[in-house]
Amino acid sequence: MKILYYIYQICFALPILLVLTILTALVTIIGSLIGGAHIWGYYPGKIWSQLICVFLLLPVKVRGREKIHKHTSYVFVPNHQGAFDIFLIYGFLGRNFKWMMKKSLRKIPFVGKACESAGHIFVDRSGPKKVLETIRQAKASLKNGVSLVVFPEGARTFTGHMGYFKKGAFQLADELQLEVVPVTIDGSFQILPRTGKWIHRHRMILTIHDPIPPKGQGIENIKATMAEAYAAVESALPEEYKGMVVNEDQ
Repeated sequence: MKILYYIYQICFALPILLVLTILTALVTIIGSLIGGAHIWGYYPGKIWSQLICVFLLLPVKVRGREKIHKHTSYVFVPNHQGAFDIFLIYGFLGRNFKWMMKKSLRKIPFVGKACESAGHIFVDRSGPKKVLETIRQAKASLKNGVSLVVFPEGARTFTGHMGYFKKGAFQLADELQLEVVPVTIDGSFQILPRTGKWIHRHRMILTIHDPIPPKGQGIENIKATMAEAYAAVESALPEEYKGMVVNEDQ
């Protein structure tokens, strides 16, 4: 069956998905230029992500979506298992949001320009002024129920285990007094691990945990929220992937 699936993805699924990716990027860029990046920056990407999972025959299950409210802005903090995390979050979170991503992703043909047009936030850590600019952009985006998604590990896992959380997303939530929503991704690592070359068919589960409200403001609130979020995300992972493993390029 694996051989048949490899043939299917090479001869059928991947060519279609390449065309879909280019079309989605063009629609996002043109739509955002015309007006309404709030709409064009989210829905084309959502449909694109769902189609990728359909054409690659990847089953998806979502748990806990009822815990989040439609008109509330949140900072979502998922673990980062692999490349398919993007499609799982974009396609199935069910919330309009902006990504906070590495500025190097802006260089990806079509996709980088589409992300820029859609108003997603590229993190530039080259100096304090650039970091402040990133924070200002995030503040401007978090309006009318639009949320933010940040991978607090900052890099994909090599082992399936979680690395440590960086505090940037939690500092932003603290400053804006927003609830943090831990999200567990399970299954993406088996589909395409960071060092893998082939896509493997496997189910993905997206678990949305209870929002964590701010318990004050300042460093103690940041530390407490980070610890609570980490424990929540880890709790929904299979036993074999529990326990922190330091990621060498975090």
